[in-house]
Amino acid sequence: MNCRCVEDIPKVTCFLPDGMSGKDPERIVLTIDEFEAIRLADKEGLYHAAAAGRMNVSRQTFGRILEAAHAKVAEALVDGKKLCIEGGTVRQICDSIPTGRPDLCICPECGHETAHQKGKPCRFSICELCGAPLKRKGGCLPELNL
Repeated sequence: MNCRCVEDIPKVTCFLPDGMSGKDPERIVLTIDEFEAIRLADKEGLYHAAAAGRMNVSRQTFGRILEAAHAKVAEALVDGKKLCIEGGTVRQICDSIPTGRPDLCICPECGHETAHQKGKPCRFSICELCGAPLKRKGGCLPELNL
């Protein structure tokens, strides 16, 4: 399996159904790349091709990841199961981890480069030429097994 790029590691990793007393509900595991696919497609509203590019996978692979994620979330909601996010081999794009990457932010739309502001992730900056969110120049970090 190829490594998938992930921009945000989940802040909460388990969700429990409310009102189920007496027993620990069955557990469904959503992998971190499935979580990222839901975030990109459903929260950010990206088209599959754009989201696939952000994850460094093909559009078809992105569609399969998202389909599996939707099925797991639906099963957890409908059947009252515990949903936990963990696992998978991913690369995290994180500006807080020191790397050999250049201290530059780049616009994926127009290619404009600007100096990286220490302590502020590039994705929270906007390109002054075209208004698109910036990315850290240098791509993904080494693999993280989560």
